[in-house]
Amino acid sequence: MLTDPLFWLVAIPAVLITGISKSGFAGGAGGLTVPLLALAVSPTTAAALMLPLLIYMDILSVRSWWGQQNNRHLLILLPAAVLGIAVGYLLFDRLNETYLKAILGAIALLFGLYGLLLSGRFSKTPSPLFGRLCGALAGFTSFVAHAGGPPLNTYLLPLRLIKSEYLATAVMFFAVVNAVKLIPYSLLGQVNLNNLLVSLMLAPIAYIGVRLGLAIQDKLSESLFKQIIFGLMIVVGIRLLWGVLG
Repeated sequence: MLTDPLFWLVAIPAVLITGISKSGFAGGAGGLTVPLLALAVSPTTAAALMLPLLIYMDILSVRSWWGQQNNRHLLILLPAAVLGIAVGYLLFDRLNETYLKAILGAIALLFGLYGLLLSGRFSKTPSPLFGRLCGALAGFTSFVAHAGGPPLNTYLLPLRLIKSEYLATAVMFFAVVNAVKLIPYSLLGQVNLNNLLVSLMLAPIAYIGVRLGLAIQDKLSESLFKQIIFGLMIVVGIRLLWGVLG
């Protein structure tokens, strides 16, 4: 990875976009990262590289949003998310690289289409049971691809929380989920010295992304940014599926 130009060509913008997303701006944009990195490295390596960076970005973001989250909704979502993570861990050994790329491609394509066509169009207030289902799916997709944003938003957006409460709740949700994922990732041998070294080299890009996201929240159209990201997710998803099925 250290000497592969393709890796750095996709890693730098991927981490920058994730940093912007982790600041609370354009939630769900971070779902692009692992599928994009999987164009250059294996899906398991891509996910392993991103986890320490996500936790670092969580620390930066939590400081900005602490105390504004909705704890009642977090109590609905988080236990189910832990269950989703456990399912991902139990299924991990059954999935080879080809299957993982197919899953990543499908996640990127479906969530990209969801973001462009359906996001924000649900008007009915979701039930706690629906919240638990969304939490479990977010935990699973977050374990596989760090892409829990769309399932989480499916529950949170119809609640019509004020912007600061919605953003803080999303930030706190992923801060806990990513911390929990450290356990199964470590048990699977994905947290190792080589991956940590590359993550450390990308940490300044992550910091810039978070600070940039906080700075542009009131200056850049979030809807336009989301449309670009969801469009890229569709392109990357098709590319991954084409590589598997072609």
